[in-house]
Amino acid sequence: METASLKPLSFDSIKGWAQDDHAQAFAAFLRSARRMAQKPYKTRALGEDGTALAAIGEKALAADNTSASDAKVFFERHFQPHHVMPQQDAAAGFMTGFFEPEMQASLQQSEAFPEPLYARPPELVDLNDDNRPPELDETYRYGWLANGKIVQSPDRGAINAGALAELGLEIAWMRNRVDAFFIHVQGAAKLMLPDGESLRVTYAGKTGHPYTSLGRLLCERLGVTTAQMTSDVLRDWMMENPAQLDEVLAHNRSYIFFEASEAGEVDGPIAAAKVPLMPHRSLAVDRSLHTFGVPFFISTHTPLPGETTPFRKLMIAHDTGSAIVGPARGDIFCGTGDAAGMQAGRIQHAADMIVLMPKALTV
Repeated sequence: METASLKPLSFDSIKGWAQDDHAQAFAAFLRSARRMAQKPYKTRALGEDGTALAAIGEKALAADNTSASDAKVFFERHFQPHHVMPQQDAAAGFMTGFFEPEMQASLQQSEAFPEPLYARPPELVDLNDDNRPPELDETYRYGWLANGKIVQSPDRGAINAGALAELGLEIAWMRNRVDAFFIHVQGAAKLMLPDGESLRVTYAGKTGHPYTSLGRLLCERLGVTTAQMTSDVLRDWMMENPAQLDEVLAHNRSYIFFEASEAGEVDGPIAAAKVPLMPHRSLAVDRSLHTFGVPFFISTHTPLPGETTPFRKLMIAHDTGSAIVGPARGDIFCGTGDAAGMQAGRIQHAADMIVLMPKALTV
């Protein structure tokens, strides 16, 4: 696996650093700090030290009523910025966006709500070097326990054909398979129930099969560019071509399982780092390379959709995703609902990705 090369920087050299609201970033960092106080995040391949990060988190938790200026000083004192150099011949890092959909759902199956969201099956097993069967590639992080043996999990095509039906794993029921698929893409959703109540569902695991981008697949079939294949264009095609839907969906063998979230109405969905996401402050990264809880300063080369100036903000690594691969690859959490979705679906931006490497505390 290729890791990144890092170029040390001074904070003064980072364009937009002084103008950011560091108090917001500090609030996002506190979410990680509370989690790290229970269990530090594992140090990943890039070398962002999880133990040192947890110690810095303790310092953050001890601070009281941190102002924007105090937060700026805190980050400058405890971290050293490095420009994450893109892989191979890429000129810059690359950012996309994700969001928490709000969708109509029901806790009971009906003609209006026929499509299930499944909880994690008890047969699903986390894989590691000790229990991974030799026939399963090292990229598989999950397997399936069947008759005392770990095998490959049922994939999306098999599950859509009914492989998990009648097992009582349904958390909620969606209006159609397209709604359910887009919840899988985002890894979370806020479900609006018929009685006016709401339920949050968040990622609990996946089948382990490789992720395949259906957007890229349709670009090849339809002869359009990736820039033209936005999420709403993809959704429209799926809704307008029901006869081809299952065949296209089956190309992405990866299938997501969910759990009901305990996050409150104000908080965002619970992320892979086990903290609630914060809009424009939570970042999804390649978890094989980057340590959760680490700050990143993200500077896009052009404005995000709906904005007039480039995005330049300090964010915290709170999440990951199957399509987020590479050292300078990130996914910006844009919030909850349709407006956030419109922005997230249009983010395909070159960006500079600056990681704040934690310093070891001496006092």
